[in-house]
Amino acid sequence: MKMNASLFDEIIDSAQDCIFWKDKERRFVGANQSFLDFYGFESVHVLLGKTDEDMGWHNNPEPFRQDELRVLNGESTYKVQGKCMVRGEERDIIATKRPIYGGDGEIVGLVGSFSDVTDVLRRKKEMEHAQIMYSVPQLRKYSYFDKLLDEIRLEEILDPLTGIVSRGYILDFAKALIASKTPFTFTILDLDNFKYINDTYGHHAGDIVLMEISKGLADFSAGFGVAGRFGGDELIFINLRDFGYQEKEDFFEDLYVRKQILRRNLTVEGNELFVTGTSGCATYPHDAVTYEELFALIDKALYQGKNRGRNCFTIYVEEEHGNLEISNIARSGVQVCMQGIAEKIEQTSGFVNQLKCAMPLLRDEFQISNCYYVDKKGQMHSAIDSLVKEDVSDITRFMEDELYSDNTLIQIKNSSPRLYGVLRKMGVCALMIVRIGMKEEIDGYLICTETEGQRIWQEDERGILYFLAKLLSMNLKIAGEIIPE
Repeated sequence: MKMNASLFDEIIDSAQDCIFWKDKERRFVGANQSFLDFYGFESVHVLLGKTDEDMGWHNNPEPFRQDELRVLNGESTYKVQGKCMVRGEERDIIATKRPIYGGDGEIVGLVGSFSDVTDVLRRKKEMEHAQIMYSVPQLRKYSYFDKLLDEIRLEEILDPLTGIVSRGYILDFAKALIASKTPFTFTILDLDNFKYINDTYGHHAGDIVLMEISKGLADFSAGFGVAGRFGGDELIFINLRDFGYQEKEDFFEDLYVRKQILRRNLTVEGNELFVTGTSGCATYPHDAVTYEELFALIDKALYQGKNRGRNCFTIYVEEEHGNLEISNIARSGVQVCMQGIAEKIEQTSGFVNQLKCAMPLLRDEFQISNCYYVDKKGQMHSAIDSLVKEDVSDITRFMEDELYSDNTLIQIKNSSPRLYGVLRKMGVCALMIVRIGMKEEIDGYLICTETEGQRIWQEDERGILYFLAKLLSMNLKIAGEIIPE
């Protein structure tokens, strides 16, 4: 085939790299189609006779000018990294340039080519800072991943933020285990109050929390399970070791209590956060024999845990959960708790005794650590025993509303230093306070406390405490009592 100018131009225009050529004064003489497409030009005439400086492509054009002057003196450059402005965005490029010689052996210009590596560098940077929780050998232990890794790279299997297995692959792993009749316990885990963390401290803080919890789960379960990200703040865990009820309970006790993977304080960008999660699990084939049935059960168990006040785990048991419907769980939980409190109080006389009998329900349903009451003189007493008696009379300085919740104690510190001092002495990190009394009358206060960290109180928890305070207030009026001092 004879090479002619038309064929040469066609070959240059079909090249994926951006190609250009300039005269000895560094002025553009021509460019291929990829070059024009890169900068968004319809015609090469926009460039002809102009230099890089004329086009304004570089924030600092001097290194590029010196580079081309060296080429025009006979040097060649190969894959030099640089930056250029393209339609208002700075892009990373790698360029190669060589001199062009005339028929007499003199340099008459230069030819160059470059490629855009912005996305490649960004991905590389992300991977350098990414969290990788599983290696190829770790995943190849499982038949599903062993076959998968023959076809695709590890990075495609893992979630780019958390470093655990991404949604599609962790769910397909569960389906593969069922297809091979391999027993496993399937868990879905929801981080509590994640939206609050994002809204209050920013999405970067939320990302750090997700990464830390994912890392803790993957490290804790190394050798017997695989963690994956289901989406957002929900994680999936496949446990290939624990199938019996007691084994599963021990696993979750380790996760929540002994190892504190899911109940832990995290320092995130200078903020102390108390992070918790709610989990629901079921086991194949004991609880279900198809993927759809199994997933429905763990979803039901998760909702049951959320209904119990979050920060807990629920192990699916057919006798206990078989007849529950997700649509009814949320509606029944608060109502059942209120009914239980009302029945206990009706069967008990005296303010202190009534409060004591309500405490087990508050602890079981909402994991409330302790409860105190404040009498009219501002003396704070424990609802559990009579040993605590502290002067917190300045509580009235900030309790303008009937109910108050806090997870920093900053407002209390600024307005009620006496109360703040007592709370800090007790190790309280978060609290809810509700006024006892009917209408505008104040008979005292109830204080629920948390010593584990910055607990974020839920609306149903606030509702239960408000209901309890009003019930106690009404009984005080009926019996003609006052809160004992």
